[in-house]
Amino acid sequence: MAGKLSFEEGASINKPPSFCGLNYKYWEARMKIFVESIDQGIWDSIENGPFIPKLKKNGSFIKKPWSQWTNEECKMGKLDCIAHNIIASAVDSNEFFRISECKSAKEIWDTLKATHRNITESKEVKTRSQARRKRRQNRKSLNLCFMIKKEDDSSSVSSSNSSNTENYSQLLQAFQETHEEASQLALLNNRLKGMNNWLENRVKALEEELENSKNRF
Repeated sequence: MAGKLSFEEGASINKPPSFCGLNYKYWEARMKIFVESIDQGIWDSIENGPFIPKLKKNGSFIKKPWSQWTNEECKMGKLDCIAHNIIASAVDSNEFFRISECKSAKEIWDTLKATHRNITESKEVKTRSQARRKRRQNRKSLNLCFMIKKEDDSSSVSSSNSSNTENYSQLLQAFQETHEEASQLALLNNRLKGMNNWLENRVKALEEELENSKNRF
């Protein structure tokens, strides 16, 4: 009698994929698919910011008072609230408190991206660097054994020239790998600087908002 086949249960299509701070790229891709399956307008709100109707006053455009919004504008504006709720429902308590001060779904999404993408990329660069160092060490060990064997087999000038050529190739390859690693580290450094600038601007904005709130009271 044939054995019973077992299948792992798939993810729910009725609730957003959960995120606890790990495997961000996987969660980001699944989240985009989930949101778009509900309404493309919700994803547009996450990606491009909330819909804010405006009206012209004294030659310039200002934010339209909510009491004057049309039914269609209210419908469009509600998409950001839905997006905000979906993301908040998907994250655990640690991630929730990270985004709790954000005012829009786009701000939440950008905060999570700035936090976790750089962490993930940093780990990937470190893993690749360790793998390259291990490969270089293995090649050096093999080359050393090969050079010893060659010296035992022959002491001719041609053998010496071959060894010099091989050493040059090894040095060139090591230089190319080091240059590639340095380029990746420089790219990561630039991204971390960008994240730091974003966080500084965010702190300044929150401080200004707090000061304005104090003045109102």
